[in-house]
Amino acid sequence: MKRFLYLLCVIVLLSTAWFAQAQQGTGSEDLNELYRFPLSIGVDYLGLQALSGFSSDFAIRSLGTELRLPFPFLPVLQARFSASQTSVIQNGSTGNGFWDHSIWDAGVGFLYATRFSKNFELGAGISVGVGQTYFSNLDPAGVVGSPLVFGQGELRISLIPSYNFSVDLRPSLRYSQSLGPLTEFNGVSVGFGFGAAYRFGQDPDSAAALARAFRLSGLNMPNLFAAMQSYYANNPFAVLELTNDERQELQNVEVSFFQSGYMDAPTPVATFDKVPGKAAISINMVASFNQEVFKTEGITPLTGELLVSYRYKGRAVEQKFPISYELYDKTNIVWDDDRKVGAFITPSDSALRNYVAFVRQSLKADTNPQLNEGLQIAAQIYAGLTRLGLIYQADPVSPFIKAQEKQSLLDSVSLGRDTLRRGTGDCDDLTVLYASLLESAGIETGFITVPGHIYAVFNTRIPSRDFRELYPDRSMFLVVNDSLWIPVEVTLIGRQSFFDAWAKGAELWNLYEKDQEKRAFYRTMDSQKVYRPVALRESDLGLQYGSPDALSALYKVELSRISDGIFEPLLAAATKSNGKQDWTYLGIAYAKFGRLKDAEAAFNRVIKLDANSIGAQVNLGNIAYLQRDYRKALSQYQAAYSILSKQGKQNSLTAQKILVSMSKSYTGLKDFAQARATFEKATAIDSNQVREFAYLAQVGAGSDVARGNNQDDVLLFITEE
Repeated sequence: MKRFLYLLCVIVLLSTAWFAQAQQGTGSEDLNELYRFPLSIGVDYLGLQALSGFSSDFAIRSLGTELRLPFPFLPVLQARFSASQTSVIQNGSTGNGFWDHSIWDAGVGFLYATRFSKNFELGAGISVGVGQTYFSNLDPAGVVGSPLVFGQGELRISLIPSYNFSVDLRPSLRYSQSLGPLTEFNGVSVGFGFGAAYRFGQDPDSAAALARAFRLSGLNMPNLFAAMQSYYANNPFAVLELTNDERQELQNVEVSFFQSGYMDAPTPVATFDKVPGKAAISINMVASFNQEVFKTEGITPLTGELLVSYRYKGRAVEQKFPISYELYDKTNIVWDDDRKVGAFITPSDSALRNYVAFVRQSLKADTNPQLNEGLQIAAQIYAGLTRLGLIYQADPVSPFIKAQEKQSLLDSVSLGRDTLRRGTGDCDDLTVLYASLLESAGIETGFITVPGHIYAVFNTRIPSRDFRELYPDRSMFLVVNDSLWIPVEVTLIGRQSFFDAWAKGAELWNLYEKDQEKRAFYRTMDSQKVYRPVALRESDLGLQYGSPDALSALYKVELSRISDGIFEPLLAAATKSNGKQDWTYLGIAYAKFGRLKDAEAAFNRVIKLDANSIGAQVNLGNIAYLQRDYRKALSQYQAAYSILSKQGKQNSLTAQKILVSMSKSYTGLKDFAQARATFEKATAIDSNQVREFAYLAQVGAGSDVARGNNQDDVLLFITEE
């Protein structure tokens, strides 16, 4: 008995050592799920010794067989069926002793067995059963016996050298109870045994088991374009199908895409908690390419990898599928979505920003504060491109008209810097360049498509109701969210004036007024929410911008052509109607373009038609202000304000404009106290309307804010309505 207990202690110590070693390498895999088996058949040997109920002077040895069936939903819990033959032989006997006998029994039970490593398993089980004893020497008349029942508990320490074969040590405790008169061997016995078993199933580590569960189908990768880099990160460009060819469910499925050399890390594509056996899943492909895609030239054949990781039978598995496609460089595009142009508009390009800075600095002295800023900048850049010698040249390979008609046709769109350096471009190239330059200057842009053509448009930020501030004919504008947008036919750069390009752009837009599905307007800002601008490496173009004086001379010609284009219909309308309103609009236009004598004459025509015209009085004051005759200007403003006061309109918005103009005149006269007081009266009417003149509240305060001699202020002209 002592030897048995000693052996049991050794077993426990060995088990503890095994357990500690196993814990170091468990990893994250569920080994019980991974190495589960459907069925196990084994043989075992068990030696027992009585603890109570009968003499320990008997050797009890059992040989048996065992069948184990793991539960599918919980492989660590296994049903156990056993059968054995046990011999009970008195020590020193050869089997002919009086009490020597044999037992045949069968039992059922449960075993809980869990793996701590691939080759080590620890378990415990219980079972109950029935048996029959056979005493050969007890009765001279023959064999006698009686039925019995038993219950047994055991520990198992299993070594598993291969998936299909295991050997184990089994410390056991057994209780037997006879159901007949032969009760001498009732009681508890303890023992130690070992067994070996064959486990059916396929080794998950075998080459055959490594056959992958997923099969890729529906692989039809389109060509990809570097310019669409940002689009691909959030918008699917292809749909693939993965089919689980196994009958068993796959869990924790994660799909990603990786392109070596053009991605910093795999792009997560899709995740699925479960994929049933024989089921298919659709994968919407996205890709987060890095900046290296912009360095490619022409067409680059690539092979990426679709990475699929999942858990199969409790084991982490990864499959890789090669995906081949062609990557087109940053100048290529197909016109399945006109908004793609937004990806080529690059206002942050330092080369373009430098050129815009040169143009604006060169024409700073020619900038008129009374004219719309957007209109002037657009005309200045137009003149600058003309001065550089930029001209339109149709794409000889895939002109826009063909690419637009056949959306799958490959087209080439140059970035603004490339068109600027080359000096030529087709309609899409020039649209991209012009919009990029305007955006660099802070002017909001868009683009228009009509059959076979694309051209630029920009936002003046003038409310649509005030269209006459720019041009008397409303059809010369697009109205977007109540703002006036000016279209520019960019292919006329270098051939005709800015005003001609404006008029032609409006004509093309209006041509499809009755067939509006053939024309489209896109805001650059909205397009770039989907197709962000391509990334560029900073580099100087080394361009010779030319003489600022020559650019100034050319811009003055452009400005003159714009003014002539505006004056002509206004003069015709005023001459024809001889109405106050038409003469007022003509006078305001003259004043804004610096033709002050003509403006004064037009406003005096209004005075002849209506001596009490408030608008004419204020506008004549504005002429005097531009001529730096601040006293005369103040007198005109005061006269107009007096008329309004008599009419009880001293708190109207017109009165507010007059008060602001009076404050500006007082500032010009260096009467800062009166300037501040007058502006406070204007603010009291509606402070929101006069925010841009807030400096008037601080004139003469010691800081150099007195702007009385500054002609950069926008004058507040008043129209007759």
